Amino acid sequence: MKIVIVDDHPLVRRGLSAVLTLEHDIEIMGESEMVEEAIELIEETKPDLAIVDIKLGNRSGFEVVEQLKDSSCRCMILTSSMMEMDVRRAEAAGAEGYVLKEALPEELLLAIKLIFKGKKYYDPGLMEILFKKDDDNDLHKLTPKEREVLIGLGEGLSNSGIADKLVVTEFTVKKHVSQILSKLNLNDRTQAALYAHSRGLVNFSMDTAGSMHQNFQ
Repeated sequence: MKIVIVDDHPLVRRGLSAVLTLEHDIEIMGESEMVEEAIELIEETKPDLAIVDIKLGNRSGFEVVEQLKDSSCRCMILTSSMMEMDVRRAEAAGAEGYVLKEALPEELLLAIKLIFKGKKYYDPGLMEILFKKDDDNDLHKLTPKEREVLIGLGEGLSNSGIADKLVVTEFTVKKHVSQILSKLNLNDRTQAALYAHSRGLVNFSMDTAGSMHQNFQ
């Protein structure tokens, strides 16, 4: 896995490199602290993932993410900001991940590996922001069976796993998942699973985070 680090703090870049180079399957292709330089570096080295800070001097890391939106390079925001407008902009810009700088190295590596596999990863501490609704009664829109399917998603079960648990067909589960996403205005299974955790339907832990994300499609 080829990675580029984009951050205007030398100590952060050095710390990231120290953590990532311990992984035998990760190769650091370069570092950058400026927007244009970062884009040139990414175009030249063609990494799989760019880890980007929001603040790059007097510029924004979102500029990097937005310019790479249609490229093969995935982007993960690594920041100390928990501001809702930053989280929303990261989503809109096309970032596949949003991790806080105080995250443990294990969580950072988990996020990187999941994003590399085509999944999304948002820091668990951001769930309240991600699923903040004007109407707190969204769960009441679901039928009892849809609620059970939502719990299954939160537990990290695949469609077949949910079908076995609820003793229904996999086709039925797919229909329920589609209805859940529509009723709760969610984009995908990733958000549905995190929504289940944010509403306390299932308990969140670092152990379940890995298994929860493995089945996201």
